Amino acid sequence: MKIRFTKMHGAGNDYIYVDATRYTITDPAAAAVAWSRQHYGVGSDGLVLIGRPETSIADFSMRLFNADGSEALMCGNASRCVGKLVYETGMTRQRHLRLATRSGVKLLELEVDDRDTVTAVAVDMLTPVLDDDNLFLPEGEPLPEGCFVSMGNPLYVIFVDNLDAIDVATEGARLEHHSRFPQRCNIVFAQRCHSHLRARVWERGSGITLACGTGACAAVVAAARRGLAPRRCDVVMDGGTLHVDWRESDNHALLAGPATIVFTGEIELP
Repeated sequence: MKIRFTKMHGAGNDYIYVDATRYTITDPAAAAVAWSRQHYGVGSDGLVLIGRPETSIADFSMRLFNADGSEALMCGNASRCVGKLVYETGMTRQRHLRLATRSGVKLLELEVDDRDTVTAVAVDMLTPVLDDDNLFLPEGEPLPEGCFVSMGNPLYVIFVDNLDAIDVATEGARLEHHSRFPQRCNIVFAQRCHSHLRARVWERGSGITLACGTGACAAVVAAARRGLAPRRCDVVMDGGTLHVDWRESDNHALLAGPATIVFTGEIELP
């Protein structure tokens, strides 16, 4: 059976998107592993299934499977790409969307130009959680100094003086499986620059990614709490710049940035 897909990226954070209202993928974990392989598949950070929500509190649902087959709780960049895709393919004409994820319903705001093209998507990532005993164990084996932030998924932010000197692959892989992270963890290495933050992220289940939306939000939250950056700040990642506004009015973190369609195609189920 051939499945039609769309390859998209948000600042280099790339996924394979499938309309699950048209296609049934009985083993999405296996499909994510097979299709995400560089050189042998489409190549991506994972697989995103777009479906209809089970209740009326959302307009669409999103399930995301990392390149290793594990299912993620949330992805800010993937959420923004979903907004662009469902609008430009005619699945909706709404510019304010409610997207059901494993970490709750996220609100999307689409910017559309006079050619009916979505030029940017912002997602309300809701309120960061700084203490979550289900995701972070406060006692146990020592960790490098950092700040735990849950943006619907667990992130640990470590500030460094020279990001280029950090072996993100080695340190990220080691810390992802640290004993104090019972569900594994995304590891964010961040550096304060003059007018912005610079960050690189090791994502659990995918490894180093060119960008990470939840990681950008966590970096701003952690930096603002330490007085290292304002609550509204740009985060420069390997694949591009993301914009975060940790609003004082409701404590919600808003994530904005580019969403790009790379190509569409067909692929066989594994």
